[in-house]
Amino acid sequence: MRIARYTDGSEPAFGVVEGSVADGTAIVAGITPHPFAPFTFTGARQPLAEVRLLAPVLPSKILCIGKNYADHAREMGGEAPASPVLFLKPSTSVAGPGDPIVLPPDSERVDYEGELAVVIGRLCRDVPVERALSVVLGYTCANDVTARDQQTTDGQWTRAKGHDTFCPIGPWIETDLDPSDRVIRTTLDGEVRQDSRTKLLLHDVPALVAFMSRAMTLLPGDVLLTGTPAGVGPMRAGQTVAVTVDGIGTLTNPVTTR
Repeated sequence: MRIARYTDGSEPAFGVVEGSVADGTAIVAGITPHPFAPFTFTGARQPLAEVRLLAPVLPSKILCIGKNYADHAREMGGEAPASPVLFLKPSTSVAGPGDPIVLPPDSERVDYEGELAVVIGRLCRDVPVERALSVVLGYTCANDVTARDQQTTDGQWTRAKGHDTFCPIGPWIETDLDPSDRVIRTTLDGEVRQDSRTKLLLHDVPALVAFMSRAMTLLPGDVLLTGTPAGVGPMRAGQTVAVTVDGIGTLTNPVTTR
């Protein structure tokens, strides 16, 4: 099931995307109250092409893992750490499909980082690995946008990864997905820059959910970014970046300046 958050010009709503997106016949069927509890269909049905997709959730927090692909760790100048490296992005960094990534004036290099994102479905804490997938609502695409120069000069990652618009997610949440071996690909102006598979994650989705939930309570709608593969690089205003995860879809965002 593909769960989207969208607007037709009125208040944002949740809906289920039905049909084929590729041939333009997909529709979005409205649901109430939200996807984190049993829901019912409202009866509203609109062509997907006639609504605006929003970020599929507004998370209380975005938990991210650094250097979770060995090839990316090497391209950043070192070996991958033995334990997951956890950091946070603020909720205000979230952007939706088609929203611009806004380059801040105080950074000279802003990079794309395509990732598989996990959306938590219910309140949980200290989740065992063997039950980790039971607390997951589904999966979406994400771009862990990073001001690389600020990451280097600050010595920690909060500012570099926390600017407004630095966490595009979408286009929807896919609830019926095995995340263990999915193609993840990032293009810049149509040119492939990252091309990998989630089977190469050093710490897989169940391990990450368990690890993060030992540190803090996870709430419905929280988003977990699983790490980016090799191939990260800078974006410039006027370019377009797209992150595709096999079985989910493509998240596309233009790049602009503030």
